[in-house]
Amino acid sequence: MSWIILLLAGVCEIGWAVGLKYTDGFTRPLPTLLTVTAMVFSVALLGLAMKELPLGTAYAIWTGIGAVGTVIAGIILFGEAVTPLRLVSVALIVCGLLGLKLSH
Repeated sequence: MSWIILLLAGVCEIGWAVGLKYTDGFTRPLPTLLTVTAMVFSVALLGLAMKELPLGTAYAIWTGIGAVGTVIAGIILFGEAVTPLRLVSVALIVCGLLGLKLSH
């Protein structure tokens, strides 16, 4: 169950990272509210997951999900570049996350 909670925390991490783009420097109330809500949920869920998971593993996977998801969201939502180096870099992050999961 802690892995599912950690996954949800990572999804919230993506949500608030993407949400920051829409807040326009925290000047837009609704996007700001949604972003802050996602931040709170992300950290709260991470804390719950850490009850059973090692600190380093949980934190690295949480940030990794956020990093990979945010890159993908940037490509889809904002037309950010898709280059071979970016794709290889994301793949390396995913490999690292899988390695951490398998080593637990």
